[in-house]
Amino acid sequence: MTEKLDIDHLRQWIGRTQEATDVVTAQLVKGLRATLFQEVGEPKTGDAAPFTVHWCLAQPVFPMSMLGADGHPTRGGFLPPVPLPRRMWAGGEIEFIQSLRVGDETTRTSGIADVTVKTGSTGTLCFVAVEHTITSPRGAAIRERQDIVYREMTSSQPATAKAPAPPKAQHRETHISDPVLLFRYSALTFNGHRIHYDRDYVTKVEGYPGLVFHGPLQAALMIEMAAKLRGGKAPKKFSYRGVQPLFEGTEFSVNANETDAGLELWTANAEGQPTMKGTAVWR
Repeated sequence: MTEKLDIDHLRQWIGRTQEATDVVTAQLVKGLRATLFQEVGEPKTGDAAPFTVHWCLAQPVFPMSMLGADGHPTRGGFLPPVPLPRRMWAGGEIEFIQSLRVGDETTRTSGIADVTVKTGSTGTLCFVAVEHTITSPRGAAIRERQDIVYREMTSSQPATAKAPAPPKAQHRETHISDPVLLFRYSALTFNGHRIHYDRDYVTKVEGYPGLVFHGPLQAALMIEMAAKLRGGKAPKKFSYRGVQPLFEGTEFSVNANETDAGLELWTANAEGQPTMKGTAVWR
């Protein structure tokens, strides 16, 4: 049984900050390029890294004794100790200022911006907003907000109601949600969350039908598509939110439509139903 959620206590974490440093290495860039279905090449000092390489940098490292049953660190510390058992990356917004490059020493400064509670179709939801600024020797490179959601351990089976007709895309790429792909991204981001690689855990404990595709990986693929459609230039701002889980073993697509302001983007499952939605603007 989940312990009572004390929002006043959890909101005491608002304003907490932490700082971490790391270096963009050529090996990291090669691994991320491969995972994002890009040409791997031989990156050299000064070459631009994939736009979301910062999600692979300076990830928290905890001893095995400090990990919970789901593979995440035990609650508390920098993030508030939300007692709800499921934790997911729900969405966020990224401002791209300049590229990170091979050889850059980076610093990430993070702060808890807000903690809120809502009630949804799956029960109680607790949202934690975390703001980050990533700098390189040339100054600020990225500013972003990440929205983390905690929720109850309710049934995770897909709804049986008839889904709406999938949207049509002007631009579309397809890939396979392969378990090796999920493992590679977990390794690159030092993400121990067992829903991405432990099939027994994800199906028998959390009740999903299969391994869960990372939200950040979906967002990264949308950002790279957006840049490709604009001559390699990253959007000024990219906002995204998860819609429904995407699972292993099926085809998925990365999609984009032109708008007056920029691009609407989404990832979709094999049936064409959106799993994550995003918007990219260049002004």
